[in-house]
Amino acid sequence: MQNQASLQETKQHGAVRFPFNLYPCTIPGDFQQVALHWHESMELVFVKQGMGLVQVGVVTYPAYRGDIFIFAPGTLHALRQAEGQRMEYENIIFEPELLGGAEDLCAEKYLLPLQSGRLSLPVRLTPNDLCYLQAAACLRELEDANRAKRPGYELLVKGALLRFLALLIAQGRQCLSTETADTQRLKTVLQWLSAHYAEPLRVADAAGVCSFSASHFMRWFRQMTGQSFIAFLNEYRLNTAAEALQTTDETVLTIASRCGFENLSYFNRAFKAHFGMTPRDYRKK
Repeated sequence: MQNQASLQETKQHGAVRFPFNLYPCTIPGDFQQVALHWHESMELVFVKQGMGLVQVGVVTYPAYRGDIFIFAPGTLHALRQAEGQRMEYENIIFEPELLGGAEDLCAEKYLLPLQSGRLSLPVRLTPNDLCYLQAAACLRELEDANRAKRPGYELLVKGALLRFLALLIAQGRQCLSTETADTQRLKTVLQWLSAHYAEPLRVADAAGVCSFSASHFMRWFRQMTGQSFIAFLNEYRLNTAAEALQTTDETVLTIASRCGFENLSYFNRAFKAHFGMTPRDYRKK
């Protein structure tokens, strides 16, 4: 597939020589949702409290306290609020290279196949799975080590991640690949959207990207994402605007315009409906 780079999340997680980080997150709270995206990092979501929804590829799972989700490199994934629910979770992100480098047998047998999609892992562990107690203990160990940051904590984090992966691989489950013709097509649509979201867009424009009729595209997009294309586009624009409010000094009018909102009053209403506060209050907070 061509030109998927603009679809990727490219944020640096952790230090260059220790590409690992852990983020405590809440939906809603920190954000309403994490929209569909992918990256070359590996990501784990460890649900601590409450309940939410997690999409992996084209499948959406209910996420309950204690569940662990595994997103291999290149996997499309999203997190959303379950109606009337709140979900607190630890977001653990690391580069596979952290665990083994060139001329390393583990990299050759496990890490490189994982990065290329030749090795599939379970996408979810629940407390009912046989290896769950050991796997959850690995994540709690790296959480404690990362929090304390005593001398040698990097070794503890790396060791815990290696044991966690070993437990998953030892399960020997035959997992279906999350990469399908539909997910590849969806990546193309999302890439196109990321390049053109500030422009006036119609359903017919998006349908043309994957050579669908407008009616078929609307059904297909909702099936893939759980949202209509217009709802997804508006949330994408609003989330982009929220990031700009946090990271730039641009005026609200400028941000609204460059995020595809031609009418400032409509932008203010839509933003407040989505985030529960006005753009100016969001920036102050």
